[in-house]
Amino acid sequence: MSENLPKISVVVPCYNEEEVLPHFLSAITGIAATMPEVNFEYIFVDDGSKDATLGVLRLFGKQHTNIRYISFSRNFGKESALLAGLETATGDYVVVMDADLQDPPELLPQMYLAVTTQDYDCIATRRVSRKGEPPIRSFFANRFYRFINKISETKMVDGARDFRLMTRKMVDAILTLKEYNRFSKGLFSWVGFNTKWIEYDNQVRVAGTTKFNFGQLLLYSMDGIAAFSVKPLALASLVGVLLCFFAFVAVIIIVVRWIFFGDPVAGWASTVTIVLFVGGIQLLCTGIMGLYLSKTYLEVKDRPIYIIKERS
Repeated sequence: MSENLPKISVVVPCYNEEEVLPHFLSAITGIAATMPEVNFEYIFVDDGSKDATLGVLRLFGKQHTNIRYISFSRNFGKESALLAGLETATGDYVVVMDADLQDPPELLPQMYLAVTTQDYDCIATRRVSRKGEPPIRSFFANRFYRFINKISETKMVDGARDFRLMTRKMVDAILTLKEYNRFSKGLFSWVGFNTKWIEYDNQVRVAGTTKFNFGQLLLYSMDGIAAFSVKPLALASLVGVLLCFFAFVAVIIIVVRWIFFGDPVAGWASTVTIVLFVGGIQLLCTGIMGLYLSKTYLEVKDRPIYIIKERS
């Protein structure tokens, strides 16, 4: 390894990936062998895995001098693992990618060429198809990107992956963002810098199973909305104003009917329906405010974003 060559740090979050890690290492080192103009270091972050992931990483560390690993004391989540990897990376360029080979390593030469020969600080990737993904998951993913781009000033690209190559100055900018509630796709966009997008078709996992189910992705999308837009709070206030207006109009109608026709509105069914509707709206608005309040609560406690149990 020549000290004079630029260095690429590859950050790989891992959670229960013992099956796929040997495939990943074989693939990424094979691509690195075709790029003799750069040095590579690999930083694997074990996010509190329950299987033998840590054992595999220890073995990697003994076999390769350019492989380092971090192991958390428990599962803190992928966002925390990404942050730990970025804080540990020392390269002139930093690549973030998953271990399941859904992020094609063969794109790395193209990404490096673009960032070094063109005026870009980040070469990011996006999927142009979701073949092999459950239809309902694809549907809601598309709806999420449309919705958040309507309510947030920070624009996010539909199909964007965390897989990207960034310059050191962009990584340093991201590391200045110390918030506890992290949504990396939004943070990558929020810091700015020139970004080029490379498109590719969806890839299936080479081994193992996905670690995100529909419910987890739904909660993750809510984190993204709360992190990059306050418009849901404004919407809750607007709904409250509209309901007050309709209630005022309804009172006037009831009073007029009683004065001129001696017939106030009758019927318990309509009354119960209105009460349930208004109650539901109130709970929805309270829930929206509670979501933002909970995020504020977590931020002000200032707990560490992750705790390291072991590192090499």
